[in-house]
Amino acid sequence: MEKLVQQLVNGVTLGSVYALVALGYTMVYGIVGLINFAHGEVVMIGAMVATVVATALLVQSPEMAPLAVLALSLLVAAPVCMGVGWTAERVAYRPLRKAPRLSALITAIGVSIILQNGAMMIWGRGHLNFPRLFEPQVYAWGAVRVDSVQVAIVLIAAVIMALLLALVHRTNLGIAMRATAQNREVAGLMGINIDTVIAAAFLIGSALAAVAGLMVAVQYSLVNYYMGFLLGLKAFTAAVLGGIGNLGGAMLGGLLLGIIEAMASGYSGDLTGGVLGSHYQDVFAFVVLVLVLIFRPSGLVGQRSGDRA
Repeated sequence: MEKLVQQLVNGVTLGSVYALVALGYTMVYGIVGLINFAHGEVVMIGAMVATVVATALLVQSPEMAPLAVLALSLLVAAPVCMGVGWTAERVAYRPLRKAPRLSALITAIGVSIILQNGAMMIWGRGHLNFPRLFEPQVYAWGAVRVDSVQVAIVLIAAVIMALLLALVHRTNLGIAMRATAQNREVAGLMGINIDTVIAAAFLIGSALAAVAGLMVAVQYSLVNYYMGFLLGLKAFTAAVLGGIGNLGGAMLGGLLLGIIEAMASGYSGDLTGGVLGSHYQDVFAFVVLVLVLIFRPSGLVGQRSGDRA
């Protein structure tokens, strides 16, 4: 039972990161109908920029408070990610808005490759180490261990998700997003600036990617130029699992995928007699994707046009 609880804790922590990244996928898809496969690379750029900034701050001011280092790192990483997301939308995606979806999909893959190789040229092929700012406080209940970083990740993700839902359902921008998602042409005729709404979706999704990138850097302490590829695919799987185009579905899918991976990591070896170890946990994420696409393509929650954004 203690092992089960521990894996649930690990799964919720991992799933919170997946959910934040999946929200970026689902916002763009809900409005534009585009699967932005470059979104994982935006997360990677956020992690790399935050790592470089945090390291530079500690070199200049070794006594700086850890929270100040994290806040300043995010204040630099978020605008960089937002700039990358806005540029990709303006340069690569907007000219293809009326083109066949396959053209936009291939372009998104191309943007992903460009960003990945650009990051490799800037930061190199090796890993960057995010500085250890503090020793996490560990809370123990029997054999179950939860550290303060895990608690912070879950709480921050929950607050951001709540704020995003409030934005979509309680503000004029959110109304414009939902109207555009429902019918882009009619929304334009009603006076909504479609280009502004779509750009806002990319900017918000990129800001969420920066937060997720910082979370990954703090949690695992290692970042590299290719980390966004697998993370992006898993977040896309989470969005599909919950119901891509649905904000609540993206959150649910992220949490469920994180728990599925954690359970696979903890129990796959025992259930298969050691044939499949914990290093096969990535396989289970894509097995889930295949099963969802076969048996429930709309996802667990499905697409509710009124909630899409």
